[in-house]
Amino acid sequence: MFQISDGTHSVNLADYRGHVVLLNFWATWCPPCIEELPSLLAMQHKMPDIKVIAISIDEDDAIYRRFLVDHHVDLLTVRDAEQRANTLYGSTQYPETYVIDRNGLIQRKYIGARDWTSPEMLAYLAQL
Repeated sequence: MFQISDGTHSVNLADYRGHVVLLNFWATWCPPCIEELPSLLAMQHKMPDIKVIAISIDEDDAIYRRFLVDHHVDLLTVRDAEQRANTLYGSTQYPETYVIDRNGLIQRKYIGARDWTSPEMLAYLAQL
């Protein structure tokens, strides 16, 4: 568990117990992260009960904030320039996404971009 605040948003992972969470580590300079983003946003809109927490490892706050506006990112994201959260999870390749069940247990780890709106992925997430 962790708590992160970037001055605009704060996230305490413990607050999401009882929900299925996609914990996504990403960066604005990461091409696979940018490739994955539209499907992650679309999945969040289709399945609002799945809580997406996107943790950016960007160091530059201005670039990060501009990216959010330019790409219409409307899911919960927080910048962790010190990389505290991803270090806790041992994440070093981006994007990396952890599927966490309602009990707070990691069910799957995905490394690299995914299509979060594929029928298989939507069916998997729906059964959690």
